[in-house]
Amino acid sequence: MSTLEVKDLYVSVQDNNEEKQILKGLNLKMSTGEIHAIMGPNGTGKSTLSSTIMGDAKYHINSGDILLNGESILDWPVDQRARAGLFLAMQYPAEIPGVTNAEFVKAAVNARRPKNDPVPMGEFMKELQSTLKTLDMTMEMAGRYLNQGFSGGEKKRNEIMQMMMIKPSFAILDEIDSGLDIDALKVVSRGVNLMRGDNFGALLITHYQRLLNYIEPDFVHVMMGGKIVKTGDASLAKRLENEGYAKLRDELGLDIKLVDEDA
Repeated sequence: MSTLEVKDLYVSVQDNNEEKQILKGLNLKMSTGEIHAIMGPNGTGKSTLSSTIMGDAKYHINSGDILLNGESILDWPVDQRARAGLFLAMQYPAEIPGVTNAEFVKAAVNARRPKNDPVPMGEFMKELQSTLKTLDMTMEMAGRYLNQGFSGGEKKRNEIMQMMMIKPSFAILDEIDSGLDIDALKVVSRGVNLMRGDNFGALLITHYQRLLNYIEPDFVHVMMGGKIVKTGDASLAKRLENEGYAKLRDELGLDIKLVDEDA
């Protein structure tokens, strides 16, 4: 079993020549075998959390720690975190002309294997074909340049395909449901559910209950004001869908203004 822990994390970002505090003492612990979901109003720091865990340099960690299997990873570069088993499916994946999907995924798979033991080509292609079929993607997608000319739905499926091939210990899925129709949402959810098991954990960052209808989380966390203010089971997400965030904020006695409230 592997663990990922965020301890009392304070994170800021440069905004108009000023340091803007975004995360304000966030705590989270998860283990492989678990699916966690984070929900919260706009502007509360959900995407900041995902980017900080993966080591995005534009975010400044003021204090706190991020531990992978008990070891701090604050000084680790992005590629070291990825090799150690962390994976981020981004909201807006970058387009990389000149590098095909298959080339990119094969390099990523080999990066997690011993240097003298690359994945055999036949084994790689067989698994790639199977994974593409699972996600209703064609082999033609494997030969296209990474995300170039892809629709929003194709990019999201492609992120899940990479996750399934790389087999990380922990996947952070940042609004993987954004912009997907029902059919595409079902396909993406299928890929995540096939990964569930003792050697895999996921952190789903989402605004909507509908994703959690297809990927049932073990834990749901609510973020407000840059930290987690409440944790529950899957029923908490359904409550938020029905009641919204303002009622929970008032119930908890929090002095937090929600971004989408009238001034």
